[in-house]
Amino acid sequence: MNPQQIRQMLVQTLDDRKLTRSERKAMDQILDHLDPDPHALALYRSVAFDLARETLVDPHSVELLEWLEDVVRLLESSKESGGPPTVAETHFAPRDDCPSKIRSLLARARNKVDICVFTITDDRISDAIIETHQRKVSVRVISDDDKSGDRGSDVDRLQAAGIPVRIDRTDDHMHHKFALFDHRLLLNGSYNWTRSAANRNQENFLVSGEPRFVEEFSRLFERLWEQFS
Repeated sequence: MNPQQIRQMLVQTLDDRKLTRSERKAMDQILDHLDPDPHALALYRSVAFDLARETLVDPHSVELLEWLEDVVRLLESSKESGGPPTVAETHFAPRDDCPSKIRSLLARARNKVDICVFTITDDRISDAIIETHQRKVSVRVISDDDKSGDRGSDVDRLQAAGIPVRIDRTDDHMHHKFALFDHRLLLNGSYNWTRSAANRNQENFLVSGEPRFVEEFSRLFERLWEQFS
């Protein structure tokens, strides 16, 4: 079920400003059937908050709703992590579901995502990047010029969606594979954001909340962003 379908379903429950027992039961059945992953649930939640925001006319009510949304995100993030922020966790392809982890990180981002990856061709991840951008999260992408022209590359699609993209345009390769989420988490490793990396290659990435690493890679991203302007 896409966001527009979810929106239409929620609109039907909004007329009386109540979620009745029958409406709750119907939605429970739909969600049980869909069995959405954390990324999809975050997207559905965003649609619900957007719909509620559109119906409010009092500016203070809108501010209250934004506060509530931030609290919900914080609580969900704490629940998913099982406690304090993750210091470091490893993911290996093809053993682990690496695309799902990346999509989850994108879905949980609230303010800013910086992506610096050699090649991006996995539509599952590209769709999540676009959805993150559409949630008004600031997203920037750096990639390699040679790989951006490859068949299946999603770099042009990301740019067409309004996401700021810069590529190196040199004879050398921009070979990094890292991403930063809310200046709080770093993803870094050998893993390109491709189907072959997910399904066939022996790959890895590390997700770290170590402030020193986050800060160093943030400075690197800014240097590359200026360099490729």
